[in-house]
Amino acid sequence: MIGVVDYRAGNAPSVMYALARLGIDARLVSDADAVREVDRIILPGVGAAGATVASLTESGLVDALTERVLNEAIPFLGICVGLQILFEHSEEGDTDCLGWLPGKVQSFPASVRVPQIGWNSVRFVRDHALTKGLPEDPYLYFVNSFHAVPADADDVLGVTDYAGEFCSVVAHKNIAATQFHAEKSGEVGLRILTNFATWSGF
Repeated sequence: MIGVVDYRAGNAPSVMYALARLGIDARLVSDADAVREVDRIILPGVGAAGATVASLTESGLVDALTERVLNEAIPFLGICVGLQILFEHSEEGDTDCLGWLPGKVQSFPASVRVPQIGWNSVRFVRDHALTKGLPEDPYLYFVNSFHAVPADADDVLGVTDYAGEFCSVVAHKNIAATQFHAEKSGEVGLRILTNFATWSGF
C-alpha cells in the first residue's frame, strides 16, 4: 500500500487520481500513525519549501517519515518540492530542510524566466528501476523556480537543461525524487509511478 502524504501544502489529490487510474492501491496519510501503516511513501509538493517543511512539522510527520524512510528504508518518492526538501538547505526563504541527502537548493539565474513552466526533457544518467521502460530523453512536466544541487554526484539520476544543466531526478538507496510532476506528465509519468509501486527500494 502506497501512502501519499497529505499535509495541506501538497498536491496529494492529483497524485491519488493518477494512482487510481493505474489501479494502484494507495491512501492519503496525514498523521504519524497513518505513515506507520503503509509500506511505501510518496511525498508530493507544490509551493514554497518553507511552507512545506512548516506544514510537515506542524502535522507531526517529520519524525515518522524519517523513521520509516531513513531507518526502516521503505521505498520513498518525492515530487517537485518533495524533492527539494530532501536536501539540507534551500535558498527559497532561507529554509532548513529535512537533510536526508547532502546538498542545497538554489534558484535559477535571473537571466531566465521563472518559474520554469511546461514540458522539458530529462536525460537519465544511469539505469534505475524507476526508469524501466521509459523512452530516451522523455519530456515531462515542470513547474519550478528552484533546483537541487546534490553534494554527491552519485545521487543524481536525471538532468534537465534550463539555463544550463540541473539535477531533475535524484536516487539514493531507497529514496528517489523527481523535480517534475510525474502525475501530470502523461504516459511517461504514469510509467514512473507504476515502476515505483513495484520497486524494492534498492
